[in-house]
Amino acid sequence: MALGANRRINAARLWDSLDEMAQIGPGIAGGCNRQTLTDADSAGRHLFARWCQDAGMTMGVDTMGNMFASRAGTDLDALPVYMGSHLDTQPTGGRYDGVLGVLGALEVVRTMNDLGLQTRHPIVVTNWTNEEGARFAPAMLASGVFAGIHSQDYAYGRADMDGKTFGSELARIGWVGDEQVGARKMHAMLELHIEQGPILEAEGKTIGVVTHGQGLWWLEITLTGKDAHTGSTPMNMRVNAGLGMARITERVHQIAMSHQPGAVGAVGQVKVFPNSRNVIPGRVVFTVDIRSPDQSKLDLMRGEVERAAHAVAAELGLGCSIDPVGHFDPVTFDAGLVDVVRGAAERLGHTYMDIISGAGHDACWINRVAPTVMIMCPCVGGLSHNEAEEISPQWAAAGTDVLFHSVCEVAGVLG
Repeated sequence: MALGANRRINAARLWDSLDEMAQIGPGIAGGCNRQTLTDADSAGRHLFARWCQDAGMTMGVDTMGNMFASRAGTDLDALPVYMGSHLDTQPTGGRYDGVLGVLGALEVVRTMNDLGLQTRHPIVVTNWTNEEGARFAPAMLASGVFAGIHSQDYAYGRADMDGKTFGSELARIGWVGDEQVGARKMHAMLELHIEQGPILEAEGKTIGVVTHGQGLWWLEITLTGKDAHTGSTPMNMRVNAGLGMARITERVHQIAMSHQPGAVGAVGQVKVFPNSRNVIPGRVVFTVDIRSPDQSKLDLMRGEVERAAHAVAAELGLGCSIDPVGHFDPVTFDAGLVDVVRGAAERLGHTYMDIISGAGHDACWINRVAPTVMIMCPCVGGLSHNEAEEISPQWAAAGTDVLFHSVCEVAGVLG
């Protein structure tokens, strides 16, 4: 059953919730630094849990720290409809990446309560652990364990740059739950997210109906040369790992450009050793991020990047190792749910368009185990993973209204 178009969420309450969550783990330039499994992450979780309790939901937590706040349905045998995203951020993250999906889902439940709506299927609002992968690679780690992509042992053993492991930090902040990861079954999952790109704003559209997601490879490359004095070592006697990284960075750009359209690539995280002003780098560890919605292009780019890295290393006399630290294939979201989202956007009078997600999301893994779809709203200038990330209250409300109407239809709203 579809709701009447006059039924809307409380836009002011949603915006206030987004603002209050942003006060936890604030950045230095208006954004957030609430990295996964930090004390700030724990504080954000506690606030979210309190809000869920106030909304009459019951909270479950699994052994990966994934949080599941449940609202009962009328059919005890019906599988739940899930909504949600993540509360962790980049080190210099924005206020809305992931957070809009969690707090928008919470606002859907609050609105259901306000309107006295019941659904046949239960509703579950989810906060997935470590979606960003900024502190513990790979991204979407806990949803990946939930979907059977990674083992829990693998996840627990992932270490940050200080050598602290995911498992030990999850225990330290007190968010190891008692539920078995992946034991929950889903009727469907819907994830609201900011676009993190410029297309919707440029096209003048308020809603992105996400039909597909790009595939991704994260390749961690380690180049090993020789530490040496920058002033006293002749140019022809250097074994410069930093030079190797620079050349590979250029090759990554060239490779992505050679596969246009529908391909991107860049070097993101970089660690230089010993990282001293007057020492030629003897070791560099950096991550290449390549993406495409086309499986064949993604496979070709990975092979080309690896061959280029080994060729550069051989030319410069460097050791070279390549470790794939993150991957997912291109995703096709559920056609039936895509139609539901399109219908909701149209009934509500929002401009919309089909879109391919350029970023990875928890929905990409959950799509392996349940019908899944994503809803996107614009962000100013397409800017994300940046403290200057910005959306408007109107965009947030529009995306959450589409989520509200879509979830009510999928969950079987009564009355």
